[in-house]
Amino acid sequence: MNMLVEIVASLLLVAGGIFAFIGSLGMAHLKDFYMRLHGPTKATTLGIGCMLMASMLYFWHRHGVPDIQEMLITLFLFITAPVSAHLLAKTGLHMQLQRADKTRGEPLELRQEEVGDKPVPHPEKGHG
Repeated sequence: MNMLVEIVASLLLVAGGIFAFIGSLGMAHLKDFYMRLHGPTKATTLGIGCMLMASMLYFWHRHGVPDIQEMLITLFLFITAPVSAHLLAKTGLHMQLQRADKTRGEPLELRQEEVGDKPVPHPEKGHG
């Protein structure tokens, strides 16, 4: 294998591992739900993306054709991670989850009808 391809793939794997580790630490050590969203959605997505790019590069060089499966996994990951993080954040705002004192800002984007009651009533039991 070409030495340059090995070096680039190795750097991508190391960078991916570092990003994934930092994302895991962020999820474990940050104080509230909103801060914890950043770990898996940003750093871990970059980490897995780097690892997938290293794998694509390795097998492309080895077999001579790009691997479509890894490209599709990367595309799916980069499309779904921000959407799922957004939905989780909106759900947290709707449920009025507590924020840590260090979390800055106020969720002004919610309209009054988007804010739920605490606790959210079960649909089968009614509101009473």
